[in-house]
Amino acid sequence: MAALIGHPVDFQDYLPSMKQTLGAEGFLVELCNGFRLLMDADKGLITFESLKRNIMVLGLEDIRDDDLVSMLIEGDLDGDGAINQMEFCILMLRLSPGLMDESKQ
Repeated sequence: MAALIGHPVDFQDYLPSMKQTLGAEGFLVELCNGFRLLMDADKGLITFESLKRNIMVLGLEDIRDDDLVSMLIEGDLDGDGAINQMEFCILMLRLSPGLMDESKQ
């Protein structure tokens, strides 16, 4: 898996097994739940502030601010500085080698 600004990331891709276990609809529901966990409730978006506030949920409490900004840039397709639900789902699918391989087949 790619590193975040020079920091190696140990990555286990659980998304394919989640999709297989939950089915397509259940999997999408869980992606939406993940988005809601990280989003700013008032804005309905994942912002730098909401990501920083909720980062402990991901077990990444030691992550640097510039790495959080890189995460936002990676997922922000419309350039508004935040990640909406569709962008989050697209990002999760893009970051899953297993799901990307499955979609190619």
